[in-house]
Amino acid sequence: MGDTPPVIEAVADAAEQAKAYGLRHVNDRRPGFKRRHFGRRFVYFDTKGVRIEDEKVRARIDRLAIPPAWKDVWICPFANGHIQATGTDAKGRKQYRYHADWRSVRDATKFSHILRFGEVLPRIRAAVRADMARRNLSREKVLASVVYLLEKTLIRVGNDEYARTNKSYGLTTLKDEHVCVEGHSVRFHFTGKSGRAWNLKLSDRRAAAVIRRLQDLGEQELFAWVDEGGRVHDVTSSDVNAYLKEISGETVTAKDFRTFTGTVLAALALQAFDAFETQTEAKRNLKAAIEDVARRLGNTPAVCRKGYVHPEVINAYLDGALSQQIVDEIDAELSDAVELDPDEVMVLGFLKKRLSA
Repeated sequence: MGDTPPVIEAVADAAEQAKAYGLRHVNDRRPGFKRRHFGRRFVYFDTKGVRIEDEKVRARIDRLAIPPAWKDVWICPFANGHIQATGTDAKGRKQYRYHADWRSVRDATKFSHILRFGEVLPRIRAAVRADMARRNLSREKVLASVVYLLEKTLIRVGNDEYARTNKSYGLTTLKDEHVCVEGHSVRFHFTGKSGRAWNLKLSDRRAAAVIRRLQDLGEQELFAWVDEGGRVHDVTSSDVNAYLKEISGETVTAKDFRTFTGTVLAALALQAFDAFETQTEAKRNLKAAIEDVARRLGNTPAVCRKGYVHPEVINAYLDGALSQQIVDEIDAELSDAVELDPDEVMVLGFLKKRLSA
């Protein structure tokens, strides 16, 4: 028998996590509460079609603050469901409202994964370097090139649905028109998630050489690989994540690169400030550092701070301990890592010591 498909593994992990925190793992394919217009307001009906009058249930629904513009609204009948509501927004995108405890669980899981990602990153980089050296535009060479660019550009991996419905793009959904190669330089110009305009120049001989060959294929999608029979296959985000798992031996995803890099960049930006004398000054420095990292990642500062910078970096800085700890607490085992930059070694060492204290 083959390996368990990643989607099934992810669902199983999510169900176990939900149960461990007293939540019920649900999905909107199951019966749920419905919302209907009644004059200028909404009324709600349970799974049997009976109008909901219970004040506690109504209060829970009201706290979800489901936007009036959402259509096809599904509301979880259970107060401890990990998903509390879903719907389709005005642009036709599916949206979710999660239980507050589930958001905390996922945030904690995401950041606890950074250390393990840092440990396997040398293995990933070595494999990417070897696969990029392959001669043909094989699956391995093209996927390695995408991962290489994930690191170099910090562009999101991309999603087919977003490209179709919102005309917003990431690496795997870029089209030939979004990229221009001039000598050893590559210019990326496209609209990314949330309408953010990307105009990025990368000076990199290896990247330019691969992209030039990909453009010569004449395919609509930029990233595609050629099998032994000469058939061309478009690259998807699922392909990239599967490749990362193959070369790392871990459940690593494309997003991990942005979370890891966001944490490293924030730590270095904060360390560069002079010692602060007041919390007001510290918070001003923190705001400036987060804004700088957010620009690099193409996020808003709020999303960057919450989702891409490990909270211990922020906590240590506000405690006045970051600069000293990031220099003194370098893990001896990490100091010999040949595929990590010194800055990455310092930040990983700091996090490992800080989290084990």
